[in-house]
Amino acid sequence: MSATSVTYWGHSTMWLADSDTTLLTDPVLTDRVAHLRRMAGPTPRLPAPPDAVLLSHLHADHFHLASLRLVPGTPTLIVPRGAASFVAKTLGPAFAARCVELAPGEDTTVGAVRVKAVPAAHEGGRGPWSRERALAIGFVVEGAARTWYAGDTGLFDQMAEIGPLDLALIPVGGWGPTLGAHHHLDAADAAEAVRRVKAAWAVPVHYGTFWPIGMARIRTHMFSEPGRRFAELAERTSPDTRVRVLGQGETLTVGRGA
Repeated sequence: MSATSVTYWGHSTMWLADSDTTLLTDPVLTDRVAHLRRMAGPTPRLPAPPDAVLLSHLHADHFHLASLRLVPGTPTLIVPRGAASFVAKTLGPAFAARCVELAPGEDTTVGAVRVKAVPAAHEGGRGPWSRERALAIGFVVEGAARTWYAGDTGLFDQMAEIGPLDLALIPVGGWGPTLGAHHHLDAADAAEAVRRVKAAWAVPVHYGTFWPIGMARIRTHMFSEPGRRFAELAERTSPDTRVRVLGQGETLTVGRGA
């Protein structure tokens, strides 16, 4: 297997490079998202225009409109089935023309990799104040490695069908003390998830970056500890999985030459 690398930019924003193809996941490139403020890591600085952007669902901390306007170049936007109309209304027809909609089981090709949509157990709407709806999905990228970007999800029965994997980019926490566990993975459930998908490597994401303004000192363990806790639990639950806890801006390379 040739080398595949992933750079973590905080929350669910990752730069995935595989087979000379670059993908950016759920970009949040600013230091503020509504009531959330970036509390750790630098503001992301992308090395180049990506070949495609993977957008898992419409929630504003994943489908961040201001950040999509900041992404350089004109990458393909791979979005859940039903999301292109939202892109047209909010970002305009030029962005919508770049959209490829996928439902679970569907795939598209970007450069030398195949991007396949897989299920996610998560609410897909924009939010309780909005009528905008689309599916929530995850993605499996197949090139030199098989990499699963889970988006936001809880555990679900068909999860084992996603594996086996070379790399799992797995959410382990949230962005606030009141987020709750419904349709989200905490550290323990994430350890179970990588066991189910038989991941050789796992990187914990979706924690330790954004926190509500004015709540910096409230339940700080929920902000900083999920990645480390996931690594501890995965060692017991999924001993064949190697976990790498990345800081913002750090890179993991797997495969030949790593």
